[in-house]
Amino acid sequence: MRSDAREAAFKLVFAEGFGTQCDSRFRMKIYRGAKLSEEECAFAEELFDLVREHREELVSKLLEKVPRYSDYRLFAVDKAIMLVGLAEMLYIDSVPPVVSVSEATALAKKYSEETSVGFVNGVLGGFLS
Repeated sequence: MRSDAREAAFKLVFAEGFGTQCDSRFRMKIYRGAKLSEEECAFAEELFDLVREHREELVSKLLEKVPRYSDYRLFAVDKAIMLVGLAEMLYIDSVPPVVSVSEATALAKKYSEETSVGFVNGVLGGFLS
């Protein structure tokens, strides 16, 4: 299920945000723990690689939507979730953007604060128009 692949990609982006070396061995450990299929692993890898490749641009775009925030003020969990969601919205044409927002919101419900759910939904929803 792609939701599990998104969750794995989120965990990797979150870990990397704290300086963890997300080498192939570490990534495979996350994927095995999530019991991802080969197809799901490929999707998680694609999302993770997109965030790595476009991180600066993605952060900049997020901060444009929340002008009163700076990079360090974004809650790390929310930031990682939004980076994955925005990368999917911008670079994976096969997924409707509204699905990316919905999936990111579900991750926020699972991993973040109650108030963050609306924040993540609102920020990423701002890219829909």
